[in-house]
Amino acid sequence: MGGAEVGMRHAKLIKSEIMATRRFPIGAEVRDGAKAHFRVWAPASRAVSVEFYLPDGLKARCVPLTGERDGYFSGEVADVPVGSLYKYGLDGGSFPDPASRLQPTGPHGPSQIVDPGSFRWTDHDWRGRPANEHVIYELHLGTFTKEGTWRAAMRELEELRRLGITMIEIMPIADFCGKFGWGYDGVDLFAPTQLYGSPADAKAFIDRAHALRLMVVLDVVYNHFGPDGNYLRQFSPEYFSTKHKSEWGDAINFDGANARPVREFFITNAHYWIEEFHFDGLRLDATQQIVDVSAIHVLKEITEAARLAGAGREIYVVAENERQETWLARSTTTDGYGMDALWNDDFHHSAMVAAAGTRDAYYVNHQGTAQEFVSALKYGFLYQGQWYTWQKQRRGHATFDLSLSHFVIFLDNHDQIANSLRGERLHQITSAGVFRALTAVLLLSRCTPLLFQGQEFASSSPFLYFADHEPVLNKLVTAGRHTFLRQFRAIACRESEQYLAEPGDPSVFERCKLDFTERNRHAPVYRMHEDLLRIRREDTIILAPVRYDGATLGERAFVMRYFATSASDDRLLVVNLGGDLHLLVAPEPLLAPPEAEGWAILWSSESPEYGGYGTPPLETTCGWLIPAHAAILLKPRQDAKVPSTKLAEKD
Repeated sequence: MGGAEVGMRHAKLIKSEIMATRRFPIGAEVRDGAKAHFRVWAPASRAVSVEFYLPDGLKARCVPLTGERDGYFSGEVADVPVGSLYKYGLDGGSFPDPASRLQPTGPHGPSQIVDPGSFRWTDHDWRGRPANEHVIYELHLGTFTKEGTWRAAMRELEELRRLGITMIEIMPIADFCGKFGWGYDGVDLFAPTQLYGSPADAKAFIDRAHALRLMVVLDVVYNHFGPDGNYLRQFSPEYFSTKHKSEWGDAINFDGANARPVREFFITNAHYWIEEFHFDGLRLDATQQIVDVSAIHVLKEITEAARLAGAGREIYVVAENERQETWLARSTTTDGYGMDALWNDDFHHSAMVAAAGTRDAYYVNHQGTAQEFVSALKYGFLYQGQWYTWQKQRRGHATFDLSLSHFVIFLDNHDQIANSLRGERLHQITSAGVFRALTAVLLLSRCTPLLFQGQEFASSSPFLYFADHEPVLNKLVTAGRHTFLRQFRAIACRESEQYLAEPGDPSVFERCKLDFTERNRHAPVYRMHEDLLRIRREDTIILAPVRYDGATLGERAFVMRYFATSASDDRLLVVNLGGDLHLLVAPEPLLAPPEAEGWAILWSSESPEYGGYGTPPLETTCGWLIPAHAAILLKPRQDAKVPSTKLAEKD
């Protein structure tokens, strides 16, 4: 995707006569000779000035800006060295720059002048990786390492590459109030929070990742702002919609009066992260909450802006979309928005029900059956317009024209782990065998797999919701979080109340930090992930079969077949999430080996190397004997003889 057409509309939005000497339409940009050019949209004020501050907080000087049409103010100011602190003076007071590149003391303090050209990049030849190589690793910088910084996380990149990860997805970094948080309550969308280090540290992390052939994608929140530290309303109330609603506060005005500068703000932000920080793409949070009835949806323009900014590179744009609106991932030539992928909650929900057996709250429309897995692995979403009783409406849209790489599937992610009483991970709420089998399904699928930090070594660290706010707001956030979790009947029980975590408790945040010594202590699980990712990477049939099909073998057992050009190269993944299964007869064509050949075990989740109990032949003279809680990958063997068994002799 790309080309001249992709960039034309975005170019018109962010370029004008006054923009001839600017990189972006808003914010502060350094110029030669210790000068800086400022531009801000502030139609709520009759006059706007730049107020400069000394490190001790005292105001040093004030320089008026020139009013433009449409509510913009701009001007070049001399004697503004890099590192200068400033705010904008409006009719109603002094406030940080909405497009601040850095808030050194947090969202309530002054903005700081940053020189983006001071970092020396070494990734000039980096072009990204194609879709069939994507293996995503989601991480939260504050808890990924003990230090919780870019520099500490950078030390782990080489090991992630060795494991087989190809893409890092960073949870939001836009500045927010408090000492810790998930990042989804960001208020300064252009300013990476100082909690994790400097902008140069962020760039060093990305530069090192590119040297290791790792893509880095940033999670961004364009559907709402956090409840504390957001000063946009002081610049213009028209940043927010008066006709649309959001689950998390004021909705953004993408289609109402004076929406053009608002759209420009977010489109520029997408461009900024990819151009200035060299991110390889964006993960767009909760896109169903981005309401826009304009002729051209802002999400389409955001996607185009991302591709324009990364011209010459593979740029990856993935959306979280609860409604499963598949046009987001269709080509712009077919009236789609041109994104690369969508998160697939359907797969996760089926896996959770299969693993834990609980069908509660939003799991109620899933049964965890073999049929659900086969359908998800073949078609992506399970719900493509059927009635969904949990929401009392139809859910989803057709996927049949999309490739499976358009669907990101996972067993754990930040939301789904935290949406529980104790923040437990999948391996902690199911058997070891089922966890191993589901991991094989995930990593050998044709969809794009995502691992959440620590999943690869069965981390014992929980992942709970944490957010540091001032006391009154903290109580409101805690109450809201607890109310949300009570949609689960067990959590709603009075006896569970004392176990609900307090988001503002620093110990909750600390408990979520990973312990990398568990890579050794949980070596069998770590080795299993490494081996599965090697198969995914090196087995050309798994990587790119000429055809892919599946069938159920029972309520909890199924088979997926990877067809090669020659049948003698086919692969067969047999999965049983239930008890031992004996198929005395096997009238399923996908189980049939090539002519004059049988099946040999290529990989098994029941290998003692991974903590399993061994894997005897599946096809025997008394039928197929498929072990419980297991996934076995088979390849053809040039021997049609069917192994006999003691069970067969008894019969």
